[in-house]
Amino acid sequence: MSTTSMSADERAAMTQIGRLWWVWLLTGIAWVIISLVILDFSAASVKTVGVLIGIMFLMAGIQQFFIASVADGWKWLWALFGLVFVVAGIVALFNPTDAFLTLAKVLGFLFLLVGIFWLMEAFAIKDNNPLWWLTLIAGILMVLLAFWTHGQFLLERTYTLLIFAGIWALMAGVTDITKAFVIRRVGKMASH
Repeated sequence: MSTTSMSADERAAMTQIGRLWWVWLLTGIAWVIISLVILDFSAASVKTVGVLIGIMFLMAGIQQFFIASVADGWKWLWALFGLVFVVAGIVALFNPTDAFLTLAKVLGFLFLLVGIFWLMEAFAIKDNNPLWWLTLIAGILMVLLAFWTHGQFLLERTYTLLIFAGIWALMAGVTDITKAFVIRRVGKMASH
């Protein structure tokens, strides 16, 4: 991304966003911690995992609202996904066991939605993020997992949900941490 072709307003906006790089870093770290808790599902109950999934959805929703507030285009799409994630998070927090079992039933569809969203995000950030392909790979993997998961029985889906929710959180954490440092670099480039 060349900063020489940017207007003064665009440089100021990029510098301001670059100062907030730590938001993506903290979100990424939180995603990684949640993934470790989910993947260590030895003695935790389904209710606990339902609460963690609710928190994951709330975090994803808040992140989408933040992106909508700073995005140049597609604000409505970021806000719509934010709303969907926040509503799902609230439902999961108030009914964690039911939310967990419901998610296990529709796991393939959920992974398909996440995969499609990540694919769209990858192409939306392609011009501004040299590591856009990480989001593209994560999206492709989620779509493949969606089709694989769809054919399993509910009991197998329950275990699959635990494993893949942990993997989902881990992939979101890694991509957010990567985005944090790209945003930091772009913000520094714009300020000079």
